[in-house]
Amino acid sequence: MNSNRPNTLHTYRWLNIFFIFASCFLLSASLFTQAKPFERPAVMSELLISDWDAFKAQLTQAKNIGVTSVSTDVWWGKVEGAADQNFDWGYYDRVSTEIINAGLKWVPILSFHKCGGNVGDTCDIPIPPWIWQKLSPNNPDGLKYKSEKNNFSDEVIALWSDGKARSQYLEFIQAFSQRYADKASHITEINISAGPAGELRYPSYNAHDNWVYPGRGYLQSYSNNAIEDFQQYARQKYTTLDNVNQAWGSALTDWQQIRPPTDDGGADGFFNRQDYLTSQYGLDLIAWYNQALIDHGQFMLELANSALSDAYRNVTLGIKIPGVHWLIGSPSLPRVAEVTAGLIPTNIDINSDNSAHGYANIMAMINNVIQVTQRNIVLHFTCLEMSNDNVAPQYSLAQDLVFWVGNGAGARNIEIMGENALSGGVTNDSGWNNIDNAIRWSAYKGLTVLRITDLSNNNNLGFNRYQKLIADPSLK
Repeated sequence: MNSNRPNTLHTYRWLNIFFIFASCFLLSASLFTQAKPFERPAVMSELLISDWDAFKAQLTQAKNIGVTSVSTDVWWGKVEGAADQNFDWGYYDRVSTEIINAGLKWVPILSFHKCGGNVGDTCDIPIPPWIWQKLSPNNPDGLKYKSEKNNFSDEVIALWSDGKARSQYLEFIQAFSQRYADKASHITEINISAGPAGELRYPSYNAHDNWVYPGRGYLQSYSNNAIEDFQQYARQKYTTLDNVNQAWGSALTDWQQIRPPTDDGGADGFFNRQDYLTSQYGLDLIAWYNQALIDHGQFMLELANSALSDAYRNVTLGIKIPGVHWLIGSPSLPRVAEVTAGLIPTNIDINSDNSAHGYANIMAMINNVIQVTQRNIVLHFTCLEMSNDNVAPQYSLAQDLVFWVGNGAGARNIEIMGENALSGGVTNDSGWNNIDNAIRWSAYKGLTVLRITDLSNNNNLGFNRYQKLIADPSLK
């Protein structure tokens, strides 16, 4: 063999390796530069505005640094709280007028959830109090989420009552559509609340269960409606109880015995044994739980699309998922908080880019709605300001999560915007460095800063950092 041949092959291999790495770098760059240009710098208003002069000044400041839109909660309970079909739009007439007069776009959030009981909530606006008796006079609690701790949540109507609530959601969206049709050209997006805090999730870490950070959260699938739906899921998948028993290693004698975990009065044992990751019963339960939430998100988006008039034909719809960042790195309960919130299933590889680390199903739903409605849908994601903190007890991988979701959306051609989870996150350089990093190196095309007051009330650092980000020529 020619002694020179190995050297040639060696050189050739290194050239191949070089080109492979170069190609990977260019592919990665093409993915990560999807965020450019930074198209939608936005702020969120206060939950409820009381000082209108201050609000006008805040709008002027936001406009001056390059903000283009302002999102506001349009509380169902504030507009239609008095009685069915009794709509009072006066407050939002003024809100929208002030935003438009300031030269900014309006992003109304059709908030079918309660204000109160979540982090940062400073108001108490329940969903219309008459709704429970109207939709379920004999069993109002049947409309609510019931947790593994046997507590009921009154923050939203549970997704298993979508059929009953449909006409009420529809009437509210239609009333909004009619009221603000003449302002549609000033509305850049209508965000649809699909759960507590306006997020597509279960109320797994909410006040009704006295949840404390960084707890795993509690399953919300213990109402009769939820249990019946899980039983129907099992019937459709397995057809016979014999098949169920074979798959689950159980000895069930009746379909009514199919229930969420109650072996210890709740789901502690189910999670502590990691059944949610390793048992077929657990994989099925969490797949059903996740899919029910995804179906609800699709239901709400398609309902909004059908209810809006032609004046809104070019208006984007939005939906938000939260950055449930804690316990991702837990050795004993990995990803559990996302699981109880319904955000990810466990019957797929949740540690793979191919599944967007578990979020691919939600993203597939969004793309499906885009195809069905022929309307743009934007996904909003929180916690952009947070750093990884993968130590006990929180085991947070917030920054990793921001990139998993951002890159997953970018790879699927879904428009994604970021948001800070906590208002304090925009008052320090660490938070802004993380935001800046996500905007530059993932697929986020915009940012909504929570809240407008946090850019104007003695927060010069946040004001200056946002202005610098918006003006950065490399993001144009």
